[in-house]
Amino acid sequence: MSTDKPLVNRVAASGLITLKLEEFFPQAELCTLDLKNYLFQELILREKDFREAMASHGWEQYRGKVLLVYCSTDAIIPMWAYMLVASLATPFASDVFQGTPDAYYQAWFTQTLAALDLEPYRGQRIIIKGCSDKPVPAAAYVELTKRLMPLAKSIMYGEPCSTVPIYKKPIND
Repeated sequence: MSTDKPLVNRVAASGLITLKLEEFFPQAELCTLDLKNYLFQELILREKDFREAMASHGWEQYRGKVLLVYCSTDAIIPMWAYMLVASLATPFASDVFQGTPDAYYQAWFTQTLAALDLEPYRGQRIIIKGCSDKPVPAAAYVELTKRLMPLAKSIMYGEPCSTVPIYKKPIND
């Protein structure tokens, strides 16, 4: 006994909208500059030595890239040192950011999601995709959830075939 019923993609027919945070991931190449390498004994910034090292640094290597400037030791870095690096790198780098890659990604997603037009998601059932091949920070999931809550009918996390409910708009709203 065969049935001639067509196969139906119930996920596609459900009206669920899947948001993939990895699609908002920055495209520019990241480069890092750890200031510890320019400190006396990796702890003390000597102004004259630091200025000389920065003047002779090959800034061209950052052309078109995002430069992340930080210090991986517990050294006290004066604010002017970061400012000096920014002034020297800005003509070459597409952006200069003070912080680690994790801090950059968090700031990037906060800024990107703040600019995202969420009106198309009003009254919709949203799935925020879970797995990603890129290091999407947890803060991005939190930010997107906060921004979608006033608009979305419901928010789920995971894959369309297996979601975890996160938020459902109260019936009286």
